Amino acid sequence: MLNDRKKKILQLIIEDYISTAEPVGSRTIARKYDLGISPATIRNEMSDLELLGYLEQPHTSAGRIPSAQAYRFYVDSLIEPGSLTDHDMALINSWYTERRRSIDDIFQSTAKILSRMTQNVSMVLANKDAAAVFRYIKFLPLDSNHAILCIVTDDGNVDNCVVEIPLGMRPEEMDYLAGRISRELEGKELSEISDDLLSALHMDVAEDKVLFTSFLQAIKRMSRKQNEQRVFLGGTKQLLNQPEFRDVERVKSLLGILEEEKVVRDLLVAGEDSGLKITIGTENKFTGIQDCSMVQATYRLNGKIVGTMAVLGPTRMEYGKVITVMDYLHKYLKTMFEQDQDKE
Repeated sequence: MLNDRKKKILQLIIEDYISTAEPVGSRTIARKYDLGISPATIRNEMSDLELLGYLEQPHTSAGRIPSAQAYRFYVDSLIEPGSLTDHDMALINSWYTERRRSIDDIFQSTAKILSRMTQNVSMVLANKDAAAVFRYIKFLPLDSNHAILCIVTDDGNVDNCVVEIPLGMRPEEMDYLAGRISRELEGKELSEISDDLLSALHMDVAEDKVLFTSFLQAIKRMSRKQNEQRVFLGGTKQLLNQPEFRDVERVKSLLGILEEEKVVRDLLVAGEDSGLKITIGTENKFTGIQDCSMVQATYRLNGKIVGTMAVLGPTRMEYGKVITVMDYLHKYLKTMFEQDQDKE
């Protein structure tokens, strides 16, 4: 157990190193912070902290840097909750308002906001389901023999494919067909649009087998997409701004991991049921990020997991700010999704 003085000195060393990325010496602590004790006393306390495994000394410096053990103690016992400024909250609100077109836009915006506000890599895993509701279809003429079939759902998602126009079918006939199908299926969840319903619709509305088969395949493809987990990344270029990632090979290795969507998905799913989770250094079980830290949070709506967001960066990341931003986004998204449900 550390006494209060050791805890305070350790906290100041960690926060100074997070801010400057420079090893911290006893004189620095004495000069910057009024602790009412001499540099010699601070130096002795730092020596004790080093012996206890909380501080390390780089070979090229007289100063000390925090160990992974120190960061773990910091996030578990020393970190002080922060709050976002009015400017930050207004920025988040405007970002979502300006770019919100669909569920995918929301998750993509979340990834960008996270990376921008934390200056680290952000990852968002979106759990989607087939609750999207069919709105309408539309045929857009492409050439004399083909058209683009567009299927639109209530959440703003659009799926399209190129279909062959039946010989002799006029544009107004295709518009009429699209209208009939839209009226029959409007308001139904994609998961409710069964093969039997589509078969009945085929007999009643769309006699052309080839055209209707294209429509059937498009509906099924869109329904499958709604069940997929999607990964959104933000701020991979932020790595280059961190002193820890000046090593080109290290950056290449990490970027290689982030480029593998399945790896990122597995990484996020691994902590999906843990609420807020912080893994530091070798606590990360995935090879390639064992010299990084990751802050991860899972958010739910009506008890169901909607998605998982995480920030990945050096162990020297601003844990307090990262946690504060993620907590705010968590609450913001929950309110946003609840409002959308109320509208329905």
